[in-house]
Amino acid sequence: MQKKFLKNLMFLLFLNLLVKPFWILGIDRQVQNVTGTQEYGFYFAIFNFSYLFFIFLDLGITNFNNRNIARNNHQLQEHFGGMATMKLLLGFGYGILVFVVAWLIGYQGPQLYLLAWVGFNQFLLSFILYLRSNISGLLLFSTDSIISVMDRMLMILIVGTLLWSGWFGGPFSIEWFVYSQTLAYLLTVTFALMVVLRKSGKLRLHWDFSFFKMILRRSLPFALLVLIMSFYSRMDSVMIERLLPHPLGDQQAGVYAQGYRLLDAAQNVAYLFAVLLLPLFSKMLKEKKSIDGLVTLSFSIIMSGALIVAVVTQFFAKDIMLLMYSQHAGETTIAFDLRIAQSACIFKLLMWSFVGVASNYIFGTLLTANNSLRTLNTIALLGLLLNFSLNWILIPKYHAVGSAVATLSTQILTALLQIIFAFVILHLKSRFRLWFRLSLLFAGTFLLAFVLQYLNIGSWEIRLLLLTGLGFLLGITVKALDIKQFVGILKDKTNENI
Repeated sequence: MQKKFLKNLMFLLFLNLLVKPFWILGIDRQVQNVTGTQEYGFYFAIFNFSYLFFIFLDLGITNFNNRNIARNNHQLQEHFGGMATMKLLLGFGYGILVFVVAWLIGYQGPQLYLLAWVGFNQFLLSFILYLRSNISGLLLFSTDSIISVMDRMLMILIVGTLLWSGWFGGPFSIEWFVYSQTLAYLLTVTFALMVVLRKSGKLRLHWDFSFFKMILRRSLPFALLVLIMSFYSRMDSVMIERLLPHPLGDQQAGVYAQGYRLLDAAQNVAYLFAVLLLPLFSKMLKEKKSIDGLVTLSFSIIMSGALIVAVVTQFFAKDIMLLMYSQHAGETTIAFDLRIAQSACIFKLLMWSFVGVASNYIFGTLLTANNSLRTLNTIALLGLLLNFSLNWILIPKYHAVGSAVATLSTQILTALLQIIFAFVILHLKSRFRLWFRLSLLFAGTFLLAFVLQYLNIGSWEIRLLLLTGLGFLLGITVKALDIKQFVGILKDKTNENI
């Protein structure tokens, strides 16, 4: 299983690092620069509001299905038609719920119009994720990897054409951005559906109340977990926009989006670990195989990367923000400098929170595979209460920066609790040597950063690349990243078809 994980992780990382950095830095960033911080902040708040209720498009079906298909491949043909019907029904329910809540909290004309399109996109994305859960549950990781980047590849093509071709009259608007997402998702759904149909046969939509009841009863614990986690990870920009007066709320949501963009990119990479690990952990736990090796391998890789990225961000956040964002038309130099300073501070805080996020993608996935959902839900609820309370207290005084503090506090708390309970429930071996090596990596990377800044070698870009490269070399030296182990796993011919 370690070999399967490592080989597919490398392929998945290759595809995502090929496509998603260009999407985030070349397309999404440029959209914000073209449309302006306030208009993009308006979209960002609407998007995150729609995401708060994303679980009602799914109710835990995708996580349950991924785990179930990995354990029982034959149930794809039995369940596909019924689950597809459920997804369509949940889509209608989601639309009604989102619009009712939006109306209750004061959303009006332009907000509701944009919400309709963004909500439809969320439905398409949810259906893509459900289709992918069948594909990865069958352990077809290469096919799933291709589908995981297909929507972004299409959006790069469509939005890039709109931004730079000059074929369409008028200035680029945020609505064009949303329409492009709709088209890209529709094409990706079509392709993913064709892949699943090759394995399941014809799709026959049918109403079966007893089947729906059985699936919902099994998947609702997953749904509750995702709902709570969605609220504490996505409500930040919504609370910023709602708690601060207009137009400051939209503007600060846009500033938060600037700092959040690269965290989102990092989370996308970390999420790839969960995509691979959930079916592997589920299968190994069912077959009562030792998971210690896979846990250690995956955690050492993701945590080494997270620590290096967090330290690099600490020293180069402002430079990165200045590189990514330009001064808007009509924006004073003082206002621009303030916006960059705020976004840099937010960026630092959020990238330290990524250390917690990265850990959660290993130990949260492990607890999910073990069906320890009551424990996960309790931890998530504590995280939600902390996040909401801190946002409520800090946003009015510190604006978007206060929300970043809330996110950091929440992610670190939930990560520590998940690690503790994973070790207790699953009786994992204590890896003190690994923790010591990660501590050496963290301290050593910090020391290298101070030395490079003191020596002032070359431009900041050169120092950033040097620090990143030296950080990974240090990780290999102290064996936080054990290259010899990785090579040994890849060369191992045993259990080739597991």
